[in-house]
Amino acid sequence: MELKELDGSFSVCKMEDYSAVDWTSPYCFSGKTDEENSLVCLTEDVPDNTIQREDGWRAFRIQGVLDFSLVEILSKLSALLAENQIGILAISTYNTDYILTKADDYSRALEVLSDAGYQIV
Repeated sequence: MELKELDGSFSVCKMEDYSAVDWTSPYCFSGKTDEENSLVCLTEDVPDNTIQREDGWRAFRIQGVLDFSLVEILSKLSALLAENQIGILAISTYNTDYILTKADDYSRALEVLSDAGYQIV
């Protein structure tokens, strides 16, 4: 299975609302609940109306379109990283999954996954 490194640094944000979000940015993940508005985006694209933010994340994605019937892909990746004390933030989209780690852990995360047989592109 191929994992694609994504360029750029990411931020995880708690938003007042989504009115200032640049939806044309190449990466923009939102989550809305009855308690909060969250946004994950490139650090350079963090909106002005952010309430709180945590910078310093890097990301990779599982290459290809994943069928909804596939199981254990994300759990295997997260288990490998957890065994190596690497925390993650996982984001699923319709097509695939994205995994973010803190920038300090990113190279080690890719090394762990490469050693486990994943191809890093």
